Amino acid sequence: MRIILSILSLFICLGLSAQKQTTGPEKGHLIIAGGALRDPEVFAKFIELAGGNQSHIVVIPTAGGYEVTDERVDELVKSWKARGAAKVTVLHTIDPKEANTEAFAGVLKEATGVYLPGGRQWRFADSYLNTKVQEYLFDLLNRGGVIGGSSAGATIQGSYLARGDSKTNTIMVGDHEEGFGFVKNIAVDQHTLARNRQFDMFDVLKVYPELLGISLDENTAILVTGNQFEVIGQSYALIYDGTHWDQTTNQFVKNKPGQERFHMLRKGRKYSMIERKVVR
Repeated sequence: MRIILSILSLFICLGLSAQKQTTGPEKGHLIIAGGALRDPEVFAKFIELAGGNQSHIVVIPTAGGYEVTDERVDELVKSWKARGAAKVTVLHTIDPKEANTEAFAGVLKEATGVYLPGGRQWRFADSYLNTKVQEYLFDLLNRGGVIGGSSAGATIQGSYLARGDSKTNTIMVGDHEEGFGFVKNIAVDQHTLARNRQFDMFDVLKVYPELLGISLDENTAILVTGNQFEVIGQSYALIYDGTHWDQTTNQFVKNKPGQERFHMLRKGRKYSMIERKVVR
């Protein structure tokens, strides 16, 4: 009996450990950008991963909160074709019942890439969580496609919806807390250095210390492949994993209780999410 209980305890511990791992999609790629994205190399990488001159990009502008008129659709199609997309479709609704229909979501079966622009991330959640749209976004990754997003379109890609309060964008743990979960056990913030937000992620981690925190400055992104990412763009990605670089000892050390330290990684630096360490 003691042996059986020990084995059961081991499986429970392993299960809890697995739940706390931060993992990316097994297939496909994510481009998660911190807002005000202008870098042509980042957009070019997105188009390349989506198939280049064979790409079909679906843009979902729902987070913006504006009326998606025919004129706005034409602008989005024109801008993405100028970036190299072969075909562009705009998909938008604020009705989750509509988002859960084949007639609405079916176009995602033809997509090679999906882009999620900025606004308020809770609008993505209200419209698309637990619908066919979310299901087909995971299907897109499973067949090797790419999902990109900037600002709200970055945060929604994580499992925890940081800054998801519908009243204001200054509350880190708000009335919406669930993201799409393309990366598991992670919280993503944006506009970091441009808006002096570099310490805001600690508000989330005080409540959910098991999460990996990622905070991205403007015009900067991470390219997620499997359980690792590389920083691309023009500024910094901030990583909150409970450790920091100690210049005295020239090694990574754990933060002391209450010590708000993090990593700052520039273009070309890589990070292993599952191991929670900077790749050197």
